[in-house]
Amino acid sequence: MAVNVPGLVAVAVFYIVILATGIWASRKSKKVEKKCISSKSEVTIVGGRNIGVLVGVFTMTATWVGGGYIMGIAEAVYSPGQGLIWAMGPFAYLITFFLGGLFFAKPMRSKCYVTMLDPFQLHYGNTFTTALLVPALVSDILWVACILAALGGTISVILGLSSAISIIISAAVSIIYTFLGGLYSVAYTDVIQLFFIFVSLFLCIPFLLLSPAVTDISQTAHHNHSTTWIGELELADAGKWADQMLLLALGGLAYQALYQRILSAASSTQAQVTCFAAAVTSFMMGIPSVVFGAAAASADWNKTAYGLPPPFERGEAGKILPLALQYLTPTWLAVLGIGSVAAAVMSSMDSVLLSSASMFTQNIYKTTLRKQASERELLWVIRVSVLVVGLAGTGLAFGDDSVFALWLLSGDLLYCVIFPQLFCVLHLSCANTYGAISGYVVGLLLRGLGGEPVLGIPALLLYPGWREEHGVITQYFPFRTLAMVCSVICISTVSKLTELVFSHQLIPPSWDFLRVFEEKEETEREEIRPQQNRDTLFTKF
Repeated sequence: MAVNVPGLVAVAVFYIVILATGIWASRKSKKVEKKCISSKSEVTIVGGRNIGVLVGVFTMTATWVGGGYIMGIAEAVYSPGQGLIWAMGPFAYLITFFLGGLFFAKPMRSKCYVTMLDPFQLHYGNTFTTALLVPALVSDILWVACILAALGGTISVILGLSSAISIIISAAVSIIYTFLGGLYSVAYTDVIQLFFIFVSLFLCIPFLLLSPAVTDISQTAHHNHSTTWIGELELADAGKWADQMLLLALGGLAYQALYQRILSAASSTQAQVTCFAAAVTSFMMGIPSVVFGAAAASADWNKTAYGLPPPFERGEAGKILPLALQYLTPTWLAVLGIGSVAAAVMSSMDSVLLSSASMFTQNIYKTTLRKQASERELLWVIRVSVLVVGLAGTGLAFGDDSVFALWLLSGDLLYCVIFPQLFCVLHLSCANTYGAISGYVVGLLLRGLGGEPVLGIPALLLYPGWREEHGVITQYFPFRTLAMVCSVICISTVSKLTELVFSHQLIPPSWDFLRVFEEKEETEREEIRPQQNRDTLFTKF
């Protein structure tokens, strides 16, 4: 396939604009560092806590509307056996942001945390916090792989350029401006990227619907049509559907990228408003992808230069959005569309890179490895971490896995392991380290025993309704949700039991090897002592 030179030039110009914006924002970040009373590393991580509502909404939305989101939705709507019913992204993220604004934004922002792991470090200590970083880091690397794979497939289809080259160039651009400017570079480039995504994708809709090769999608939506894109949900599949919906909706509440935006707001109220506004905008940004999937499912591919067999039969369902751009829209619009995918990829990738780097630097390096580290040293640790996570995700992006599958998988461990921990540490006063460790082990164990076909992990525990498809066992029971719920129950139950036995001295205090209740008593004495001093002072007078 010949290289599309005009398209290549257009994409190169777009990349240069994004890189220039990132470098400009990095200079703004340095000016803020000089004026801000916060540390330099905190300015890099949460922008000095002065990111405005408008920029906050843009960067929050752009982070979630990534390559996995826009291409994953189109893939699900197009794929036979799935359809719109299985394209859960818009509805799931609507739930994520509303729940985030109602129950998570205020507890996190009001206490001025710097990362999502701060409350764990405060309540459980450094060792358990390090254990929580592992699944968070794995999820971020998978997310990077997902969005880069989406871009590689798109560029290879439209520009005729090797997907490996496009992945490397896009990763390099994102790493460079994130490396230089931290959250400021991420936030301000997100504004441009989201605007570009919005204009280009919505502009494609009328051209797709009016394409000579596309049957009216209102006709193909009916269940009696052979190429229906609505899909259907059978009772036997309800467990799997609910599992994936809850994974995307509640798993999204355990991403550091979410709390990076919440914690960068000037106040708790502003953080909540940002979440509620992002719920609406992220839902809207899913509409073009639904149209892409519906149009592709309704198209007679024999009337296009693509020919037969159709993409699904060729195993190219994961590339359906760029294929629809290339063969169902004018050439100039296809080039514009590739820019939107590139924008979506970079708007998510930079956020993921910074979130992993922030957690490692703030919660591991600064508090455990190098407590006396200077601010300059911490800035370089953030930069090196950005580079390492970026390279790891880029390496995984060269696989042939489905974008939709990688998108789901990136939130898997967060949903089963970290979400129950975060819910309990913020909303259950009884939660302690014994319960947290027990819940961590139970959630991870139950999830691991369920297997994962994408990673080649066999299922050792067969839940009700399992099926063997093409030699691979697929679970149709909501086993991820079971793992999450069991983790919450385990955290609360073990925490209550340990509190009961130690407070009533049913077992010797010396058995409290984690010193949970000893430290709790010391904390309570420190809280009571100032009150006693005040009472004594008033008695004298």
